[in-house]
Amino acid sequence: MPRRYADYPMQFADFNELASIGAFVFGITQFLFFFVVMLPAMLGKGEKAPQRPWEGAEGLEWEVPSPAPFHTFENPPKLDATATRIVAD
Repeated sequence: MPRRYADYPMQFADFNELASIGAFVFGITQFLFFFVVMLPAMLGKGEKAPQRPWEGAEGLEWEVPSPAPFHTFENPPKLDATATRIVAD
């Protein structure tokens, strides 16, 4: 259907109604997302996650603090054979 028509053929009426309902639902979910996710995140509510939030968290990403410093490792870390854990010297 061409845009900006004051009057259009009735064959487009059902699709236009469906598209309008979908647009309103999409708009409402944007407000819902803002109030449920973004607003609490901006206000800083909630507990801080621990350094290793899951049991068995392995890998280099769990060995550094969050946020990671600019130069994470002064020297490249020595890894085990699976390349998931840092080998203690």
